[in-house]
Amino acid sequence: MEARPAVDDAALGREALHVLEANWMGSATVPAPGLYPHQWSWDSAFVAIGLARHRPERSMAELDGLLQGQWATGMVPHIVFHTSEAYFPGPSVWRSSDHPDAPPGILTSGLTTPPLHALAVWWLWRHTADTAYVRKAFPALAAQHAYLATTRDLGGGGLASIVHPWESGMDDSPTWDEPLAALPEIRYGYRTPGMDERHPDSDHDRYVWLALRYRDAGYRPEYLRDEHPFAVEDPMFNGVWLASCHALAELAPIAGFDAAPHREQAATIRSALAERLWNGCFYARDLRADRLIPVTTVGSFGPLLDPELPRDTVTALVDILESARFMGATGYPVPSCEIRAHQFDRTRYWRGPSWVNTNWLLRRAAILHDLPHLAQLLTTGTLRLVRQAGFRECFDPFDGSGRGCRDFSWSAALTLDLLADTLGS
Repeated sequence: MEARPAVDDAALGREALHVLEANWMGSATVPAPGLYPHQWSWDSAFVAIGLARHRPERSMAELDGLLQGQWATGMVPHIVFHTSEAYFPGPSVWRSSDHPDAPPGILTSGLTTPPLHALAVWWLWRHTADTAYVRKAFPALAAQHAYLATTRDLGGGGLASIVHPWESGMDDSPTWDEPLAALPEIRYGYRTPGMDERHPDSDHDRYVWLALRYRDAGYRPEYLRDEHPFAVEDPMFNGVWLASCHALAELAPIAGFDAAPHREQAATIRSALAERLWNGCFYARDLRADRLIPVTTVGSFGPLLDPELPRDTVTALVDILESARFMGATGYPVPSCEIRAHQFDRTRYWRGPSWVNTNWLLRRAAILHDLPHLAQLLTTGTLRLVRQAGFRECFDPFDGSGRGCRDFSWSAALTLDLLADTLGS
């Protein structure tokens, strides 16, 4: 394991801020230097949350940089390309500039990502009381949610579908194995320096094939509904959406809008999660095969982000989370896949390692449901990881060693947020 001197909380906070300053490129924070040279939507939401109490102006600028890339449809893209630095798949693959709904003069991907952004704006408002920023951001956030409720309800049951593993934020999760295995065997030979070493067994060619099919179909909603071969209702994506619906409902009166539609949307998602994804735990649903995908991952706990989740459902999920299937058998929280599953691999992205962002989300859920012991376990365990291994992309859940990139932005940002609560600031 990578040796690291002990640091106190104040020093750890300074280190985290230093990482975020180094990764700032003027309009957004890159996830990590070198490998990820652009702005990723999922990452920027976590960065904005982590900076809300320390650099609120930077937090707002982070979200503004992302929302500049929002399409006229309301879709917030999973990547905004603010620089010309090489990356694959880059702008030449997505060809957003050819699409009339894409923002003029800004290059983006054609996919979206978990809609955490309303929660990030709520987090900012909670800590700054900046009503002007709420009024500024609210229309874009409402449009994002409207896009999900219309274009992405491919199953017709009230949940948003992801149409690519990249949209989940958990790219190589074993959840996607079955839907990907149903696709044709593809061999493009595309390789991204650095990326393939970190994702050695991913279905990279199938990922590219799915993106190209969607692009070549003109990013049309009817293509997604009728033809696109990958469509999955993911509990983490929808749990995040539900949490952001609650956030929008609280922000709406501040921005001069009606909160009722957002409360109604939250209720719709809650009912649909129970009806469509619950079977003793929450599982992703493969719409093309019309069945639940039988693997339990950290994404299964996403619906805990709903403060109105029924208590018996909360109890069942927490029992699984604290059992030997997850936290009960590892030294650090939270493995990204059930450790008894044959797909578990502590060395492969999202198939075993622990991540600061999902730990933070589950800690948020524990607080919402008045589970202080679980919240404390997630706080102390996550801070132990970064104290001993640094701000790594992910971590071995058994020995705590760091994996993936160093100086990873969301690990640094969310450490700041955890420390702020620990220090009472």
